[in-house]
Amino acid sequence: MNHFRNILRYAIPYKRFAIGHIISNVFFALFGTLSFVALKPMLDVIFGKDKEVPSVKPVYEGLLKVGNFIEDYLSFYMNQFTGGDKSKALIFVICLIILMFLLKNLAGYLANYFLVFLRNGVIRDLRNAVYKKTVELPLSYFSEQRKGDIMARVTNDVSMLEYSFLPVLELIIREPLTIIFTIIAMLYLSPQLTLFVFIFIPISGIIISYVGKSLKRKSDRVQKEQGVILSTLEETLTGLRIIKGFNAEGKFNDKFQESTTRFYHFSNKLLNRQNLASPTSELLGIMVISVLLWYGGNLVLSDSNTSGLDGSSFLIYMGLAYNILTPAKAISRGLYNIKQGGAAAERIQEIIDTPNPLKDKINAVIKTGFDSEIVFENISFKYQDEYVLKNFSLTIPKGKTVALVGQSGSGKSTIANLITRFYDVNEGRILIDGIDIRDLTTMSLRSQLGIVTQDAILFNESIKNNLKIGNDNASDEEVIEALKIANAWEFVKDLPNGIETNIGDSGNKLSGGQKQRLSIARAVLKSPPIMVLDEATSALDTESERLVQIALENMMKNRTSIVIAHRLSTIQNADEIIVLNKGEIVEKGKHNQLIANNGVYKKLVDMQSFD
Repeated sequence: MNHFRNILRYAIPYKRFAIGHIISNVFFALFGTLSFVALKPMLDVIFGKDKEVPSVKPVYEGLLKVGNFIEDYLSFYMNQFTGGDKSKALIFVICLIILMFLLKNLAGYLANYFLVFLRNGVIRDLRNAVYKKTVELPLSYFSEQRKGDIMARVTNDVSMLEYSFLPVLELIIREPLTIIFTIIAMLYLSPQLTLFVFIFIPISGIIISYVGKSLKRKSDRVQKEQGVILSTLEETLTGLRIIKGFNAEGKFNDKFQESTTRFYHFSNKLLNRQNLASPTSELLGIMVISVLLWYGGNLVLSDSNTSGLDGSSFLIYMGLAYNILTPAKAISRGLYNIKQGGAAAERIQEIIDTPNPLKDKINAVIKTGFDSEIVFENISFKYQDEYVLKNFSLTIPKGKTVALVGQSGSGKSTIANLITRFYDVNEGRILIDGIDIRDLTTMSLRSQLGIVTQDAILFNESIKNNLKIGNDNASDEEVIEALKIANAWEFVKDLPNGIETNIGDSGNKLSGGQKQRLSIARAVLKSPPIMVLDEATSALDTESERLVQIALENMMKNRTSIVIAHRLSTIQNADEIIVLNKGEIVEKGKHNQLIANNGVYKKLVDMQSFD
């Protein structure tokens, strides 16, 4: 129930629709009961029952006699209208019944009308909240999660709440009130018979609760397996080139079919258990109806009928008793849905409640510029158990280019992850202009940084929209100027729609070199004072590397740059080269100086020259 309350918090902005929904349901339940009660005068007319009609307008004498008041009031006005003519009385009652059903259905429509806005609004806000939190969470969170599972939570789990939890909002008011109003009418007609109803409700509740006890666990298995299916599909689409190249279609097909088979079995068990709700409640209901028919029928037929129950009242009573079955079945389904939706709500709430270790401090500083230097002060960092950086210290003055080189796993890319605060250091500090970056707002820190990664990450958008991610207010002229600096305008201008050309999923309509130059143009358009280049040319052929290198040199003019390089030919002009080995600095200096030292750097250069 805690998860149910958490979901209901999202209904607060739509409370006006909730109020309208509640009021409409109150009238739906009221008119639904009155539509049965209104049948009694008609049956009295048909059965020829003579009843003393009040000669004066009845007076309300309190809640205990409200039933007599309503019946006398109705008889008085029916007599006034018909003048005692039974044919007219029959027409009057039929019109009254039609009016009751009309009002009942009008109230039902209005309840559903308000529920549409309430339900869709809650689902929209909930899905937005899950997506927003997903974007805010650090990269470390996603290294331990399946992307498909997160996609399943944002899509399938939220949709499940729409059809499990939120319809319960309707049950909270409509069905209980229908039962209450019906029982009040039944108590008025026959208190003795109504005792059976009070026995039926708790018994059915116990049985239904027992049947639905395992629904949450079964539903959780179904939803987790949906995440596995989506993960397998996402991996397949991402790695389709490798799958085909290694003839691994059969292997991945088997993996996918194993998951769908598990989903098939889990879903069968869940749905079969869920399908027990309606027949169980209906069977319990008809058993009680049977007892009522036997006991009530004997009361009516008995020569010494002391209960005051006549034939017409008994028929109305049985209609009311059967009328309880519909809301009782709806409530039982609602209880099943709450149990089933509980698993989905728990999985969604797990993301929303996940703490963000990189969240801004309460009084975080908003930094608007870069003035003097970047300092790495005795930092150490580990992703899991082993440190990938140990007591690393480095000062980068403004306007200088510092290159980080070393073998794979030496900690070069970790520096880029830490300066951009994708991760926080375990020990030490990173300072920009003397301020610990953990004391800055994440947004203002990253606004000072431009990032170009080894993998050119582009989106299924136009070239212009891809570039404007970092500067949404840039004009077309500024976009073109950034493309020229990045040495990309030469191919963009020849595309069918120029900067408006859509580049496809992940930019796959372009070559690797073209995609990388667009990544550089995106960083140029953002125009930050600090550039972080993480092996921006390592995946390119020689011709593309030359073009991209020229673009990088254009971009780094008058900027502070941290260049993480695998190909050492690209960083010979750096102001300082830092050589890393197993997370520690083993050499530093300019290119010629390090060559002269004949150390680790010289060996790396020689190996690449040989290659």
